[in-house]
Amino acid sequence: MAGVAMYTIAGRQVGSHYLAMACLAGLGGGIYAMTSGGSKKEAGPNNTPPINASSSDEADFVKKFLESADKKN
Repeated sequence: MAGVAMYTIAGRQVGSHYLAMACLAGLGGGIYAMTSGGSKKEAGPNNTPPINASSSDEADFVKKFLESADKKN
């Protein structure tokens, strides 16, 4: 290879163009991994946490309160 800068990495000669491609691939992969995020469940009426009430009256009160708060929004 004429005109290509060569570097010794781990005992092997590596061309600068391979290092540039590896750097760009690593940068692109890192950006993709950071921006893709994980799967998230959206909040909704079916994804509410359980109501741990000590009595059925308390559970009914909490349900009615949540329904009235949803109507206001």
